[in-house]
Amino acid sequence: MSDVSGVSGPSGGGPGPGGAGPGLRLAVFDLDGTLVDTPRAIVETFEAAFAAMRTGTGPERGPGVPGPTPGPEAIRATIGMPLERAWATLLDLPAADPRVAEGVEQYLRLFRELVLPRSRDLLFPGVVEGLDALRAAGFTLAVATSKFYASADALLTAAGLRELFAEVIGADQVTHPKPHPESGELVLARLGVPAGAAVMVGDTTHDLLMARAAGMRSVAVTYGIHSAALLAGAEPTWVAGTFDEVVDAITSAAPRPPRATAAAR
Repeated sequence: MSDVSGVSGPSGGGPGPGGAGPGLRLAVFDLDGTLVDTPRAIVETFEAAFAAMRTGTGPERGPGVPGPTPGPEAIRATIGMPLERAWATLLDLPAADPRVAEGVEQYLRLFRELVLPRSRDLLFPGVVEGLDALRAAGFTLAVATSKFYASADALLTAAGLRELFAEVIGADQVTHPKPHPESGELVLARLGVPAGAAVMVGDTTHDLLMARAAGMRSVAVTYGIHSAALLAGAEPTWVAGTFDEVVDAITSAAPRPPRATAAAR
């Protein structure tokens, strides 16, 4: 695994996800914990959703919540999972249980009320400038997220970023969400870009394992949900501690224009 100062991967420079390979031209980003500092807001929204389910408030009034409300660390551990799986995990219920569906509905309602109005303020430092720099350098940008598409689209729009991305793929648009490669493969297919020319940027092992399985290179960001030690186990191509370092890593592997020949000069 290299740091952001080079373009070599763990294998020392061979093509493909573990090495330099061909130049990059597509950058795919996770959303929560990578572009937007939403983890604390997500925990707050889950807690509000649990409270609403216990008191029977909101449009969905199901059979209630079994057991105590999970603590913040248990909730944080589900970030990066599709919302249905997160609720099934926190409630310790099968995904088909109606209380899981109720939790999802409560969460989506409260996310719109509590998080979307704060979206611009939740962007990580350097994200706006970094995305603009990548676009100016000729990169196509996309998002592959464990959020449902409607929630991801609404968050990006509220944050003023939606127009920067050529494609946004949510967990409800694939049969197998991250860490399965389907989300990444769908982005590649829709944009007509080979895996060797794409990089995935994310803050969890789900993102990095998806990238590896899809044949893409990856940048692990250490300012999000998973620790640097946990991310290292997924063998990212690069590691970045800030969004500026993300941009440095991606642009270091971009194709260079050919040098002019003596005749051309």
